[in-house]
Amino acid sequence: MKQILLIDGRPAAEEVPDPVVDKGSVLVRTAFSCISSGTELAAIRSVAEPLWRRALRQPERVRQVFTRAARDGVLATIRGIHDKLGAPVALGYSASGVVVAVGEGVTEFHVGDRVAVAGSQCAYHAEILNVPRNLAVGIPEHVGLDAASTVALGAIALQGVRRADPTLGETIVVLGLGVLGQLTCQILKANGCRVIAGDIDQARVDLARKLGADAGVPITPEADEAALRLTGGMGADAVIVAAATTSNDVVSQAFRMCRRKGRVVLVGDVGLDLDRADMYAKELDLRMSCSYGPGRYDSRFEDEGVDYPYAYVRWTETRNMAEYLRLLEIGAVKVEPLICARFPTERVAEAYAALEEKGSGTSLSLFEYSAFTPSPVHSVVTSTVGNAILHDGRIRLAVIGAGNFFKGAHLPVLRGMADQLSIRAVVSRTGHNAKAMANQCNAEYATTDLEKVLQDPDVDALLIATRHHLHGEMALRALAAGKHVLVEKPLALTHEDLGAIEHFYASGDQVKPLLMTGFNRRFSPYAGKLAELLAGRSGPMLITYRMNAGHIAADHWVHGLEGGGRNLGEACHIYNLFLALTGAAPTRVEAVAIAPANAYFRGDDNFVATIRFSDGSVGTLAFTALGAAGHSKEQMEIFCDGEVYRLDDYVCLTRAGSGRPLVESKSPDKGLREQWQAFCTGIRTGVWPMSLGEQLAASRLALDIQSRLAS
Repeated sequence: MKQILLIDGRPAAEEVPDPVVDKGSVLVRTAFSCISSGTELAAIRSVAEPLWRRALRQPERVRQVFTRAARDGVLATIRGIHDKLGAPVALGYSASGVVVAVGEGVTEFHVGDRVAVAGSQCAYHAEILNVPRNLAVGIPEHVGLDAASTVALGAIALQGVRRADPTLGETIVVLGLGVLGQLTCQILKANGCRVIAGDIDQARVDLARKLGADAGVPITPEADEAALRLTGGMGADAVIVAAATTSNDVVSQAFRMCRRKGRVVLVGDVGLDLDRADMYAKELDLRMSCSYGPGRYDSRFEDEGVDYPYAYVRWTETRNMAEYLRLLEIGAVKVEPLICARFPTERVAEAYAALEEKGSGTSLSLFEYSAFTPSPVHSVVTSTVGNAILHDGRIRLAVIGAGNFFKGAHLPVLRGMADQLSIRAVVSRTGHNAKAMANQCNAEYATTDLEKVLQDPDVDALLIATRHHLHGEMALRALAAGKHVLVEKPLALTHEDLGAIEHFYASGDQVKPLLMTGFNRRFSPYAGKLAELLAGRSGPMLITYRMNAGHIAADHWVHGLEGGGRNLGEACHIYNLFLALTGAAPTRVEAVAIAPANAYFRGDDNFVATIRFSDGSVGTLAFTALGAAGHSKEQMEIFCDGEVYRLDDYVCLTRAGSGRPLVESKSPDKGLREQWQAFCTGIRTGVWPMSLGEQLAASRLALDIQSRLAS
């Protein structure tokens, strides 16, 4: 399919793989998508801005770069920055079309339904869209697909009005009469308010008057006096600022326009160096309006489809979207006068050139999709990237899940193993990301469909680096297809998935593919040296491991259904390391979590787990998010046979009483490269570098400890 992407600062229509419908989402064939003059022009200008100027505005990013350079080296850091800056940016966040496929669990939509969709994470300028259910709404019968494609802008304007809490008969000023301001004026009129429209451009003021505003004022230094005259000297009940400017004057003027105890609502992006005197004497309220409304930026609402109770959150972003379409249907809001141009996607350069020429005005432009037909037919296509790599004895790999972890951790290692591995395919949830990563990896093709690579006879092995809840099911599907699998930890989040994998290997007599979970620490040079030193021990070990993991917000995906929590997703590394060092089976497990004083910290994020092994050894993990970020992250001490071995952050291994390190490195070496080498060697020799039993045992230890932390 065609999708409009920002590549090297220029918008272009690119061929990318079609998306595949997900659980809880709908697949939409796009009819129209709305071009946002403000957001999209800002993105284009930001890319064109010199790097040094962006650095001045984001000094925290500069610090991150220096930290990464110290850890990973200058060349690796430069390569990472280049990859990130060169990645295409998906444009668009408001569209309309017809449903062509419905995901599991979706009952409110059916194939053939007309829908409007919103969201910068899904409602792209693209021929086919995969949209979570809470970011789609049905289009009323008498509303056109072109008008409905403005649903995101309408919901933003509507939420701004809701934040103003208008009542029948109040006088409200709208400052900034671009598209959002024009829609805001009309929605306020539908709410029974008297509307004063203000802008520096008299033509915009005239348009607002034509569309129903009661009065208009040009924005000059005397505009607040004009507003006072129009309100009998009392001042406006509220002012909604829909302008976009770096100046602080517009907010200051909004305060001066208000009556005592009035409200100022910010919808647009404006300067916010506030003067206390502007607000104090009148005891004014300053309110922010967040995008489409409640639910925006909440992954549980938007991605997982968990709705807010109607009785307690009357207006969510979904319900705001639907209400805006209803206002279009009854004619209370007219968006057609604002739509000035429709461009086929083939004329993308012309569309954005016109946008640059006009700037953020009152006119709307739409992309119209010539491929649109109200047909339920859907076929998944892949996009050939080129640079095809012929099979020459190297293992042919498919990457499943090309997110930040793959880019930052795995990709640099794989680039250094080009003599042993070639990346044949990249699979990602979004087509533009799949194609971008395929280009970076020099892969042969990109796709959004896992089944494509499972059926590809030229794929030997898979790296599964998706979010955690998909690992077990995807690994089993890949193994059943005869592919070797390296699955990032955790192997699975449930006993059922682990049992299914164990049953797969227990059934039948044929040789099964190699499975390797990404427990890389056991392959680090430090773990290798410790195994060598402890090989001839005469007694059990006492192992203490401290992980200063750092705080992650409670609403982060790692803690949710997709992640399973940090015990399952991170601490499992250490349980596997204990198994590797002892070479013994666990016989007893205990775990205790802190009792958090509030919801900022979690008990299952701060705990101590103790494991006894069949050889008499005891391993203890203290996992915490309570510590300082600047403190060392991981430390292990092993007491055995009169010796003490200490590992600090995978940069230094020492033995008590010895004057020099046993192993050291300039940056943390947690064994990722050695893990990949072991995986390749295992495929070629048929000798597993880590037994299935150890992988299952570490995973079941994590699940056992998780249940104890929850009790």
